[in-house]
Amino acid sequence: MNLRSAPMSPLAVPPFAPARSRRFASMMYEGVLLFAVVFLADYLFDTLTQSKHGLTLRGARQVWLFFAIGVYFLVCWARGGQTLPMKAWHIRLVALDGTPARFRQLVLRLVLMWVLPLLGAAAVWGLSKATSWPSALTLIVIAPFTVLIPTWLTPQQQFLHDLLAGTRLVNVAVSTNP
Repeated sequence: MNLRSAPMSPLAVPPFAPARSRRFASMMYEGVLLFAVVFLADYLFDTLTQSKHGLTLRGARQVWLFFAIGVYFLVCWARGGQTLPMKAWHIRLVALDGTPARFRQLVLRLVLMWVLPLLGAAAVWGLSKATSWPSALTLIVIAPFTVLIPTWLTPQQQFLHDLLAGTRLVNVAVSTNP
């Protein structure tokens, strides 16, 4: 069954966002899958460019990997509003009215979801430079989780990038079929 052909009824969408713990678990699972996406995309890049070293064409490699990650998310979201981890944790991405998000909204969400983590990374780098403590760079591991900060400040606990893109995450009913 094609999920695009059967849009969700706006009345069927619960008003509350999935719990932060489920979104966090989905993010962790997503990281594991992204390792595979990045590995395959990087292998393709190295094959096509005949690159023998990871730092060869570093800028082009980073742009390529950003593109590959973006394609992964856009394809998954456009084909039903869920990546595999979102399916596992019963989370779906929809427009504010509960219908499938438009492609323009998905692209905007993809771009905006990088803002807070990049600001967090810049803050860690600034702290390292200001204190002259190279060990402060170990705080970079918290930068991706800065996307969770707005969920404590918004009424329906949505991400900032969802609010700006006109999308939201919703709970998906668990199937009772065996």
